[in-house]
Amino acid sequence: MRIGIDVGGTNTDAVLLDGRSVAASVKTPTTPDVTSGIVEVLRSIIDQSALETDAVQGVMIGTTHFTNAVIEAKPLMPTAAVRLGLPATRSLRPMVDWPARLREAVGNHAYLCHGGHEFDGRAISPLDAAELRAVAAELGERGVRSVAICSVFSPVNAELEQEAGAVFQEELPGVAVSLSHEIGRVGLLERENATIMNACLRDLAERIVDAFGSALAELTITAPVYLSQNDGTLMSVERARRYPVATFASGPTNSMRGAAFLSGVTECAVVDIGGTTSDVGMLVKGFPRESAVVAQVGGVRTNFRMPDVLSIGLGGGSLVRGEDALTVGRESVGYRLTREALVFGGQTLTATDIAVAAGLADVGDAAWVQGLDEGWVRDAHALIERTVAKAVDRMKTSAGDIPVVVVGGGSILLGSRLDGASELIRPEHSAVANAIGAAIAQIGGEVDRVFSMEGVSRDEVLAQAKAEATEQAVAAGGLADSVEIVEIDEVPLAYLPSNAVRVRVKAVGDLDLARVARVETQARG
Repeated sequence: MRIGIDVGGTNTDAVLLDGRSVAASVKTPTTPDVTSGIVEVLRSIIDQSALETDAVQGVMIGTTHFTNAVIEAKPLMPTAAVRLGLPATRSLRPMVDWPARLREAVGNHAYLCHGGHEFDGRAISPLDAAELRAVAAELGERGVRSVAICSVFSPVNAELEQEAGAVFQEELPGVAVSLSHEIGRVGLLERENATIMNACLRDLAERIVDAFGSALAELTITAPVYLSQNDGTLMSVERARRYPVATFASGPTNSMRGAAFLSGVTECAVVDIGGTTSDVGMLVKGFPRESAVVAQVGGVRTNFRMPDVLSIGLGGGSLVRGEDALTVGRESVGYRLTREALVFGGQTLTATDIAVAAGLADVGDAAWVQGLDEGWVRDAHALIERTVAKAVDRMKTSAGDIPVVVVGGGSILLGSRLDGASELIRPEHSAVANAIGAAIAQIGGEVDRVFSMEGVSRDEVLAQAKAEATEQAVAAGGLADSVEIVEIDEVPLAYLPSNAVRVRVKAVGDLDLARVARVETQARG
């Protein structure tokens, strides 16, 4: 038995999976403090299924806590950005491209120090321990308890980041250290930005993880807890304490993984229609296609893995207007849908009202929309479908029709077909696909770095990368026999010597819950 939970901006969803069957599902409005909403959906799941809590093997949670903290610029931990690269990299200081309010929220503590490597592992300059100790002394005086360390080309050689981290931990006992080679990819400024974001969320991560633990303890659920990552895999709560940025955009990822599970289709477009927005993405071998461009979070450029998702302002709560020209979207009643939509006795015309009036859905009271002009309803619904079809077309990589899986509570907005879709699939339990995606998520490992092909063959480099990615997946809790390589990217770097090539390999496997349970039992004993 697994419980999957997904905390969205409008709703918090939960499912109980018994093997591959959905034993129970719950959708409730997200609460302001989020955590109490998790307790509420867990109670509902237990009541609905008469669940014995000791039968639960794992709880998987997808959360928006950390993304919201960055977007709102609160509550963030004062953080020092320490870059190892002098005498290079002087021209652009850390956080140079950050919005002022976000830079101020983390304290704007930026330091340039000696160190760094070239792409082939040669040192730019040696690490200066005395220089780092002087920075640590200043941070101690300022009360800064989190440090983000970024060394030039650390994905190639991470030694200097590790040595610098040891210096700060020695000089500032209890300091939280985030190292860029563990977080971002090749690309100095974007990797540095991602690392600073991670560092400023470390305090919040401790509180959130503890709150999740308390919520489960309140309901006597002792199963291990995992958080969803934005690549469709899981991480332990201990890893979540160290790498909270890995949860960014996990919501759309969960929905896409849930769509693949429910529909059985692994190569398709997925449209997740919520209360305010719709997210459109592509599934490749059952996993979300990753973005090939720089991702912006809270106005900051980052380069950690993110799903390639197009978000449009269309959801069940979207306002429908027709005074001058017919429009649907941009503004939404959001979580107030059940109070303000016409079918619920409200005064606001929404996309849900159009779906009910068009005979596509049976929610609320259809009597409240019987007076709407039939022709106008048809036009409004056609506009909704054209908007979704255009979004799918923008995400496709070929001109032909492709399968489209629609999920989410707002999936009632679409009919039985869609322009550009070879088939439109609305699977059972589609309204809680996000929570299902969390529940069925696997464990993953990834290698992304620059290799020199000097003196070695391509096959040898790929074999090394595959072995490292597999080892990471097993170390994270994956079942060794189930781990497989799901993605390989090779990018020759023609402008660099030594036949350089950037290789990215991703491995995933099933979670070894029996091994995890043994480890946790030993830890408690």
